[in-house]
Amino acid sequence: MTAHTPQPAPPIGLLVELTHRCPLGCPYCSNPLALERPGGELDGETWKRVFSEAAALGALHVHLSGGEPTARRDIVDLTGHASKSGLYTNLITSGIGVGEKLTGDLADAGLDHAQLSFQGADKETNDRLGHYAGSWERKRAFAGYVIKAGLPLTVNAVIHRANLHQVPAFIELAVELGARRLEIAHTQYYGWALANRAELMPPRKQVEESITLVEAARARLKGELVIDMVVPDYYARYPKPCAGGWGRIAINVSPTGKALPCHAAESIQGLEFWNVREHSLADIWHTNPAFNAFRGVEWMREPCRSCERREIDWGGCRCQALALTGDARNADPACHKSPDHERIVATALAESESGDGALRFRSYKEKVEA
Repeated sequence: MTAHTPQPAPPIGLLVELTHRCPLGCPYCSNPLALERPGGELDGETWKRVFSEAAALGALHVHLSGGEPTARRDIVDLTGHASKSGLYTNLITSGIGVGEKLTGDLADAGLDHAQLSFQGADKETNDRLGHYAGSWERKRAFAGYVIKAGLPLTVNAVIHRANLHQVPAFIELAVELGARRLEIAHTQYYGWALANRAELMPPRKQVEESITLVEAARARLKGELVIDMVVPDYYARYPKPCAGGWGRIAINVSPTGKALPCHAAESIQGLEFWNVREHSLADIWHTNPAFNAFRGVEWMREPCRSCERREIDWGGCRCQALALTGDARNADPACHKSPDHERIVATALAESESGDGALRFRSYKEKVEA
């Protein structure tokens, strides 16, 4: 850290990718194109140490994610240890392969919340976009197990050109399933989504219509269902703060133990990401140069450096700046002040009308060049 960079406050949360194994093949998956193999995954005792260190560091919650986290045979044990460490535990799951017994065991171990993904709001769309026949029924069954176990349920719907028309149906699905929260999240173009961008980018008019629909549903369902919405960067006026600001509030840990400021951070060449096998979380959070690279405002160039929103947006997304401008230190082109903003809007408008409909689905076997 420079003399002008204050000591960071403790992270609020920890997102752990316990494995990259997953039954689904979502074409917008945020996992990297080079998926980490099961043989290199952290063992259970190391994960437990990480959870204990996170709690000691001041973190409040842990998101148990993947891939599909329940592909780990020790998921109940890991959940129990995280809970006993004092962390609020959230399972981020496809729901596939998670039966009633496992759901009950997770609840008994201390699971606090479950987040269930749907790829479509009907069977055909869901199964096609998830690249898994029969997933619709399994997801609905898991939702029932969660409610029966007395756990709060969030439904997560990543939307794009192929399912944007289903926003009203996603809202009704969440209500039907008894969810307390619904996340309508426009695709963020990293990883597999970037490779499929020309097939997934929605028309601007449909995006605006979806925002209007969500706002109306929020008013109608107030007190019954909380609806969060993530709008697409390419049509935004201001960028979203990268993971709440690079190295400000969260730590991501990959299946093999690499600690990251955000899930796509490895796309930035030249940064050294320390591994929890060799370093404590406290050491990583405070002294890893990668976490300090874009922390605070000292690293910023114009127009970010003098912008009145510099400690609101924190410069936007570093990975997106790299992907779209070639330099991670540039302003995120999602911002209208970026000299590259109009170019990416033009790209979005053009790609929203293009593509041949051929999606490349997430797979260990397929090698995709972004």
